[in-house]
Amino acid sequence: MKNIPLIKNENSKKLSRILAKKIKKGFVIEEVNDKLPFVVLSKKRARVNHNLNFWISCATFGLWSIPWMVQYYQSKKENKIIIAIDEDGMPFEEKCYS
Repeated sequence: MKNIPLIKNENSKKLSRILAKKIKKGFVIEEVNDKLPFVVLSKKRARVNHNLNFWISCATFGLWSIPWMVQYYQSKKENKIIIAIDEDGMPFEEKCYS
């Protein structure tokens, strides 16, 4: 019975380490739940500089248009993930689909 607070403390340390890594990558905390240890993180959409991509496409005779389109479609999505601790104390990460 005395080990339960120690396990919770270790779980919160694991969760905070994972959160620190994600925040360094540009994610923002949207929701935190301490009772069921989970956090919802989101990463804003990247902006595409269409003027620059247009001129690069002109300079490469249209070859750059393929990476430009890939960049455009990837920037339309907003990344949302859930990071949580399961019953065994193992952290896991799951993408949110909306």
